[in-house]
Amino acid sequence: MAAKHRTVSLTKRGFDFETFMWTFTRLSALVMYLCAFIGLIGALIIGARTQMNLADLIRWTFMPNPNHVLLNTSNNIINPDAWMTVFWKLTGSVFILFATSHGLHGLLSVVEDYITRPWVRRTLRILGVVLTLLMIGIGVYVLWTS
Repeated sequence: MAAKHRTVSLTKRGFDFETFMWTFTRLSALVMYLCAFIGLIGALIIGARTQMNLADLIRWTFMPNPNHVLLNTSNNIINPDAWMTVFWKLTGSVFILFATSHGLHGLLSVVEDYITRPWVRRTLRILGVVLTLLMIGIGVYVLWTS
């Protein structure tokens, strides 16, 4: 005789903060993949397919900042103004926001799993959130002002 599978509806289960963060982590990873894919396609369209090595192409993919890329590559053929549009700045900002918040959730999960003292756990949570907000602010500032 086969065992019956028990299923519980979402309304009976509840949708608490942990369920929200589990969902957010999965969706934020998909958003980061989408941003990287858009950056890669943009780099290939703009001309990186014939004028860059793989390491430089990856830099263009994950952070389309023309000042950062042009200082670190030997490529002077690609027009840096193509990367200075609002679209690329928004794409980079979304990537920074989702990558840091995704990492914060991972850090908080590790803190919850391995830190047993409540005051140390609370301190590390606060420190993690403050550092994440600081990194988001610095990253977006550099992206929009360079």
